[in-house]
Amino acid sequence: MDRIVGINLPEEKRIVIALTYIYGIGKQTSEQILDEVGIGHSVRAKDLSESDTNKLQEVVSRIVTEGDLRRKLSLDIKRLQEIGSYRGYRHRRRLPVRGQRTRCNCRTRKGHKRVAIAGKKKVAK
Repeated sequence: MDRIVGINLPEEKRIVIALTYIYGIGKQTSEQILDEVGIGHSVRAKDLSESDTNKLQEVVSRIVTEGDLRRKLSLDIKRLQEIGSYRGYRHRRRLPVRGQRTRCNCRTRKGHKRVAIAGKKKVAK
């Protein structure tokens, strides 16, 4: 099993898709990395040689991924909140940040709607 930047790549998947398991690498970035290294897109992850794995490791280490990227994103959001920007305010209130409507259709950001349970009444004495 190949480990790149501390992530185990699934062996049965094509290397283009396997690289997307690394946080911060999508399909397009994965294709660019493979073109730079010179590995075919249809090669399975288990069929990579040791030298190919080392080349991939070297190229991926130049890209901001995993923990560094998560830290950068959280610091960016904190900065927006501290300077009091509109986007920071929306992040703080857990509302959609990019102009989506909130009258309906924003349950992903707000969380599921809590419904009171019927039939739970206190007994009157």
